[in-house]
Amino acid sequence: MDLGLSGRCYIVTGGSSGLGFAAAHALVAEGADVVICSRDLGRVDRAVARLARVGRVAGVAADLLAPVTADRLVRTALHSFGRLDGALLGTGSSARGTVLDAADAAWREHFELLFLSVLRCARAVAVPMSTEGAIAFLLSTSARAPLPGFGISTGLRPGLAMAARSLAAELGPRGIRVLSLLPGRFPTEGAPVQASESPRSTALGRWGRPEEFGRLAAFCLSPAAGYLTGCEVVADGGKR
Repeated sequence: MDLGLSGRCYIVTGGSSGLGFAAAHALVAEGADVVICSRDLGRVDRAVARLARVGRVAGVAADLLAPVTADRLVRTALHSFGRLDGALLGTGSSARGTVLDAADAAWREHFELLFLSVLRCARAVAVPMSTEGAIAFLLSTSARAPLPGFGISTGLRPGLAMAARSLAAELGPRGIRVLSLLPGRFPTEGAPVQASESPRSTALGRWGRPEEFGRLAAFCLSPAAGYLTGCEVVADGGKR
């Protein structure tokens, strides 16, 4: 299938590693230009070097918590590639803890990280975005069901998924789609499998592979998914 990504440009936050990098790689492999962002300059440079073997990519070392970062990413895309067609917006994972144990300061900190920084980027990206553009929020299955030991994530992710649905309605008249991606367990170098975890809770009996998520993200952002908006796409291997 031709996803129609050739010549288009996308921003991928958290794109230097993990599922963000997998998505960036899939986009570049399909002919898209990509701007990746991460806080660590060394990791950004290494990721850019790997992705540049496949296609065109630019890297930005910046913290999404900084209010200026969103506009900086948009300017980089427009300056480097002359257009902007969408973004995959994700942040780091939340700290472990329960709702009872998490202090007020932890909730405020994670609201800035997991919620507000993503919305800030979405607003900035939407301004110059072309028709048939798409914004995907990289969340987790905690947006639809509690994850034991991750009370803060479970509390904040559903609200962001609903904000994405609202944004889809607001941007729909411009032909811009907005959706959320809810991955289950996809072990990566930065998030290895713990000894206590077992893939037997999934229908497929295995964990997801990062490249599988990458291809899903590329499809959802592409014109091939042109009628997919205002929804959550779950990729958890049929977790029971």
